[in-house]
Amino acid sequence: MGNSFWETQFVLDPPAAPVERHGEVDLHLPTGDGPHPAVVVVHGVPGPPDAPDARDWPLYRGYGALLADQGVVVALPRLAVTSPDDLRTVAARVADAADLLRADPRVDPQRLALWFFSGAGLLLGDWLRDPPRWLRGLAATYPLLAPLPEWPPVDPRFHPLDALTTVDAGRPPLVLTRAGRERPEVTSTIAAFTAAATRHGLPLHLVDVPDGRHGFDALDHTEESRAAVRAARDALLALLTA
Repeated sequence: MGNSFWETQFVLDPPAAPVERHGEVDLHLPTGDGPHPAVVVVHGVPGPPDAPDARDWPLYRGYGALLADQGVVVALPRLAVTSPDDLRTVAARVADAADLLRADPRVDPQRLALWFFSGAGLLLGDWLRDPPRWLRGLAATYPLLAPLPEWPPVDPRFHPLDALTTVDAGRPPLVLTRAGRERPEVTSTIAAFTAAATRHGLPLHLVDVPDGRHGFDALDHTEESRAAVRAARDALLALLTA
């Protein structure tokens, strides 16, 4: 994507939301007292060592504003990792961000979802194997759904495909956004995961972006991209408000 990716503007232009910084977690806040549903937005990992704090990227600030505009409190944790070896630390920070939301009086603690991007898709395994009762849904946008072959061995808990063998009727639905011009190594993991999810009965809501690249929501400023982001947002909102 190039080093300028983190400076690239989001494909939508939602009204800015108030943002509170709580240590390593930013909260994007809707209007009104609540209690509101909430989403943890999990930015892509691992990342380049010289990348700025992802909480300040226009892309993720855009997602925070997009959801806050629909009455959702968003937690965006900083996940400064550069190696698959750090995934355990990342997983703990994501769980901590969910706990932070649930303890906030502005949040309905029984209506939470998580939205994973790119390499953070590896974290889906934890939430598919043992979903908490308050988890209303999951979303994943151009996710990596299996460790790449050139990586060193990765803890099996970060193999979402393997987690599907435990899926039952109580598992949370997944909103999965697929880019048609995806990187081949990512496409193969998504295809394998989608086929297995269908076999094991995981509820899937698919959003396809036929002409979109990995990172289409920043790189491809087209009506197709904008429609896909809105479709994924609306599908996740439907799970939060059901």
